[in-house]
Amino acid sequence: MSHKHAMILLAFIVLGAVSGVFLGWYKPDTATQISWLGTLFLNALKMTIIPLVIASIVSGIGSLGNLKKLGRLGGLTLLYYSLSTAVAVFIGLVVVNWIQPGAGMQWSQSEVPEYILEKQDTGASDIILSLVSPNLIASAAETQLLPLIVFAILFSMALSTLGETGRPVFQLFDGINEAMMKLVIWVMHLAPLGIFALIAARLGNAGGGEHFLSEMKAVGWHVVTVLTGLLAHGILLFIILLLMTRRGISYLLGMGRALVTAFGTASSSATLPLSMECVRENGISHKTSKFVLPLGATINMDGTALYEAAAVMFIAQAYGIDLSLTQQAIVFITATLAAIGAAGIPEAGLVTMVIVLSAVGLPLDGIALLLSVDWFLDRFRTSINVWSDSVGSAIVDRLT
Repeated sequence: MSHKHAMILLAFIVLGAVSGVFLGWYKPDTATQISWLGTLFLNALKMTIIPLVIASIVSGIGSLGNLKKLGRLGGLTLLYYSLSTAVAVFIGLVVVNWIQPGAGMQWSQSEVPEYILEKQDTGASDIILSLVSPNLIASAAETQLLPLIVFAILFSMALSTLGETGRPVFQLFDGINEAMMKLVIWVMHLAPLGIFALIAARLGNAGGGEHFLSEMKAVGWHVVTVLTGLLAHGILLFIILLLMTRRGISYLLGMGRALVTAFGTASSSATLPLSMECVRENGISHKTSKFVLPLGATINMDGTALYEAAAVMFIAQAYGIDLSLTQQAIVFITATLAAIGAAGIPEAGLVTMVIVLSAVGLPLDGIALLLSVDWFLDRFRTSINVWSDSVGSAIVDRLT
């Protein structure tokens, strides 16, 4: 896609998002009736995820030539993702201690949904087990990317040891990858209408603008805290990008379609096809993007990690519980590790919240307080997740 074509499409996507907000705000009933258009777009994106992830990883590792280069690429990628997630959690803790959103808050006890309570027995062993699937078809059907990525990496490593025998297989996956990227470009033309419908329907389901504002007022300072932390982390990532790669506003604009789509879909995985196309147009090498972005969409959850740390502290403040520095250190470590490792489990954000709350002995009831605005904040933290992935691909590309 040409730069001019991409910028025109970005303008229409932004227009669709803004229009969706207005329709959902003032005409919630009408907005909910067009939700099927958003579902159609989301399904079209999800349709490309599994073949694109597997083909891109196999093709990317095949293009490296040898396993030594894979070790360097993989090591730098994991180092960046670990550090960026840790920094995000640290920023979340700093902001929530500064603003104190839950201090002196009056709120009535709410019932925690059953599907959250079912997650409280999740432990470290479940996260490790999620790396390997006994049934790849079932994992693909449930869009559990982590075990598929692990298999694709191991499969590619095995092919690399076969020499000439493995080359035709790599060429096959190269062709599949190129075909999937072409399909992604076609799907992208549905983005303005799809994002319009997704945002409008979600706001309509919340009851429209007045009902949404009433929910926001109840936990308004929590929303301000999370958005402040996400903005600070996003700016920090931009500064790091500028210093390490000399890329700036042009790179951010180039990622615009992926970022707005992340806001509309609230799904890093669903946005992955657009992320790969955008970094490709930004000049990031195929060898890097094919490996870094699929892995990042699965394990690099900066926005989610920041949100979980801030939410846990908010719950503690609302209960009047003063967490010591040691307990906050536990929150820091647990949120960082859980955000990285819980990606293979469905509803990973809720799993992470439960794990962190349990680690410092806080009641799960406080989660119910956050559910009314979680869908709204989820869109912002997903955008930061995607932005971090794209910054990571540029940095790793520069270093390799």
